[in-house]
Amino acid sequence: MRAEPAAVPDQALAQALLLRGDEQSFRELYARHTPRLYQLVLRMLGGAEHDAEDVVQETWIRATEALGGFRWEAAFGTWLTGIGINVARGLLRKQGRWQPLDDASEPWRPPPRDGERIDLERAIALLPAGYRSVLLLHDVEGYTHDEIGERLGIAPGTSKSQLSHARKALRRLLEPAMKEAHEHA
Repeated sequence: MRAEPAAVPDQALAQALLLRGDEQSFRELYARHTPRLYQLVLRMLGGAEHDAEDVVQETWIRATEALGGFRWEAAFGTWLTGIGINVARGLLRKQGRWQPLDDASEPWRPPPRDGERIDLERAIALLPAGYRSVLLLHDVEGYTHDEIGERLGIAPGTSKSQLSHARKALRRLLEPAMKEAHEHA
């Protein structure tokens, strides 16, 4: 049995890209980090695939331009995700779909029910952008409220409040499907 060669660390790939403009190093970084980045921004954007592709492209452009200043105090993927979050927020603002989060924001109300089942991805996509962002960053990506606050420019308490509202909204959206599943079990 042959052992797999150890993967080249992100920092070594980044150095090769910076010092020599090594395209293969860029391709490796891109292949490692783009699937997760794409899934996050796709969800943040409510499932808009074309917008998510644009955000990923712009994220990589900004990341390669700023790579020389990256201090490696965090993992490359974390740094890249932060850039992607900011690019996605910028697009949502430009489209008028992002509102500043604060503790005074009114709880979200689900759309009227039409008897249709709803899946989790679709329910997440129906959440307002702010709720969706906090929910994804906390529950899917595993960021702390302090980290979310730093990335979104909000207080950690606001992040906690928005997460609570997002979870309640998801439960309201998914309630009919959960009842139906229990009835058929």
